[in-house]
Amino acid sequence: MRRSPTVGNVVAVTVMPLLLAVVGLFHPTGLNASTAHMWAMMHIWLLPAFPLLTLGLIVPLWGRPVRGVAGAATVVAWLGAAAFAALYTGLDAVAGIAAGTVQVHAVEGQDVGPTIAALFDTADSMGHAGVRALAVAVVATSAALAVRHGWRVLPGSAVLLVSTYEFYDSHIFYPRGVLAMVGYAVGFALLSWPTVRGFRSRPPAAVPSPSE
Repeated sequence: MRRSPTVGNVVAVTVMPLLLAVVGLFHPTGLNASTAHMWAMMHIWLLPAFPLLTLGLIVPLWGRPVRGVAGAATVVAWLGAAAFAALYTGLDAVAGIAAGTVQVHAVEGQDVGPTIAALFDTADSMGHAGVRALAVAVVATSAALAVRHGWRVLPGSAVLLVSTYEFYDSHIFYPRGVLAMVGYAVGFALLSWPTVRGFRSRPPAAVPSPSE
C-alpha cells in the first residue's frame, strides 16, 4: 500500500524542532569549567540543526513562486528563512563553540569572564536579528499559503508566532526553549496540513461528451 504524502510532509517539518526540544532537555543552563567541553561539542553538533528548522516553512512552499501576492510572499519567506539560518548559525558558532572553547582552555586563575561576556553579547545580537527574520518568514509563509488555502493556515500561523516570541530570548534552554521547539513542531504540522490535503482532493467530475 502506498504511503500517504501526509506522513512524509509532517515528518519533514516536525523532526528537527522535536529533536531540538530533546537536546534542550540536556543543554547546560550555564557555561563554566565543568560544562565547557559539553557546551562546545553540543554546539558543533547543532551547527546544521537550526538552518534545518526552516524546513517547516520551505516544505509547504515547495515549488516555483507564482505571480502575484502569493509569489511575492514566498520570496520574502525564503529570504527570511535564509537570514535566520545564517544569523543563528553565527550565534551557535560564537556563543557555543567559541565561548565554550575559551572556557575549556582557560588556565587556573585566568579570568575569561569579560571575553565570554563579549562573545555572548555579539551572539545575542545575531540571534535576536535571526529570530526577527524568522518571524518575518513565518508571516510571509502564512500570507502565501492563505492565498491558496484560506483560513485553514491560521491556527498553525498563530502557534508559530507564539513559539517565535518564546524562542527570541530562550534559545532551546529548558523550560521555555523546549516548549518553543515543541510549539514549532505543532505549528509546522498545522501549517503544512492544508497543503498536504490538496494532494488528496477529489478530481473534478467528468463532463459528458456531446455524443452521449
